[in-house]
Amino acid sequence: MLESLANESAAVSIRDVSKKFGTTTVLDDINFDVAQDEIVVLLGASGSGKTTILRIISGLEMPGTGRVMLHGKDVTNLPARLRGTGVIFQSYALFPKMNVEQNIAYGLKLRRRSKSEIRKTIDRLVGMVHLEDHRKKYPSQLSGGQQQRVAIARALAYEPEVLLFDEPFGALDAQIRASLRREIRKLLKEIKVPSIFITHDQEEALELGDRIAVLNSGRIEQIATPYEVYTNPATEYVATFLGSANIIEGVIRGRTFQSEEISLEIPSDYDFRDGQPAKLVIRPEDIFLRRPENLMQNYQQLTEGVVEETSFVGAFERVGVRLPTHDGQRLIATRPKTETAAFQLYAGQRVTVGVVRFRILPDLTRLPLHANRAV
Repeated sequence: MLESLANESAAVSIRDVSKKFGTTTVLDDINFDVAQDEIVVLLGASGSGKTTILRIISGLEMPGTGRVMLHGKDVTNLPARLRGTGVIFQSYALFPKMNVEQNIAYGLKLRRRSKSEIRKTIDRLVGMVHLEDHRKKYPSQLSGGQQQRVAIARALAYEPEVLLFDEPFGALDAQIRASLRREIRKLLKEIKVPSIFITHDQEEALELGDRIAVLNSGRIEQIATPYEVYTNPATEYVATFLGSANIIEGVIRGRTFQSEEISLEIPSDYDFRDGQPAKLVIRPEDIFLRRPENLMQNYQQLTEGVVEETSFVGAFERVGVRLPTHDGQRLIATRPKTETAAFQLYAGQRVTVGVVRFRILPDLTRLPLHANRAV
């Protein structure tokens, strides 16, 4: 199969990789590439298979079927020490009784590199990760972010063909985590080492990755740029796992999506047959709760609704709206501060519910259409 052929220009190629533990399938036909200076994030819930993929690439686990290629070379059967991969764990695994320089140099000494080479490598890497003022400090004297940078420098000392990050920011508090991931992305772009991160943090995936692979039960549901995955989710799982989404069940009638009182024109690039069950996916920020007098975007009215509640969430307001469906489906909308200041809402108020962007997905369950629901 064409999609199973390794991309010889890729730094990493994973082809037809599957894995079972006993009778349980943890990976099912995994295929993706990583370019030389690319950052790919494997995003999924616990048990989705992302850690197993990382262990297979590093050589800590063998696939049941499939191949692992690094720069066109098949390394599937090579032991971990011969693969040239650098792994950075959440715990960092630094030696507590070694300072920054000694931690970085440890692997080089095991490989019997010369003292002059080790010194040059330490100087280069300490500068690269911006730890010049901390090179004589021990791990206990460093912040979590500084320890993370030491772990990266130590991995880079081996001149790895690919860097693998196993939930590297999970032990840090939110503020440090946000600043460090921007710093690490900038660093990786400077050194141009292909990198694979695994995480369950959606914001982390969106900010770090050149591409995101969303995993569900051992399969890749979608792999694309953060914008594409968020804006055009390929499946309902992707839509609801990466961010929040309102889901309305309905049916395709000609060039419209219909569900009770809702009739929405769909773009010509959708290929549905008449009468096909489908699901309407709307991000909360793509819902507008007033008539579009001053709205520049393409706007379609869904229906009228009643505001149930409003809540202030810092950068935006979250609004719950009950639709006049037979089961009273509830939608969630978010509004920026400028919108809330110009047009205040209160519980019990009737509003016009419109959308500026949406996604139509086939309803693969093929179940008879009944109550709509929101996710």
